[in-house]
Amino acid sequence: MEKEIGRIIHYFARVGVAVCEITGGRLERGDIIRISGRRTELYQQVDSLEVDHRAVPSADRGVKVGLKVNARVRPNDRVFKYADDPEKMSRI
Repeated sequence: MEKEIGRIIHYFARVGVAVCEITGGRLERGDIIRISGRRTELYQQVDSLEVDHRAVPSADRGVKVGLKVNARVRPNDRVFKYADDPEKMSRI
C-alpha cells in the first residue's frame, strides 16, 4: 500500500538531488518511496534527507526537503511512500 506524500519541485542533476515539497504525511530516513511521472518511475529507499542543507531524520507536511535520488526526476513528479515495512522493497 502506498500514499502520496509530495511532489518534486526541482532537480539538481550535477549532484543527483531532488527537492520535494511534502504535501501529506511524514517522510523519514529509511522509508521506501516511489517517484512517478510521465517519464519517471523510480523506487528507492530514502538514505539522505536534508532541510536547509542540514541532515534531518524526518520531515512533515509543508516542508521542502532535499533528497538524494538514484536517477533523474522531473518537476511535478509525484512522490509516494509505502505504508508497510521496508522489506516490501525486495518484492518490487
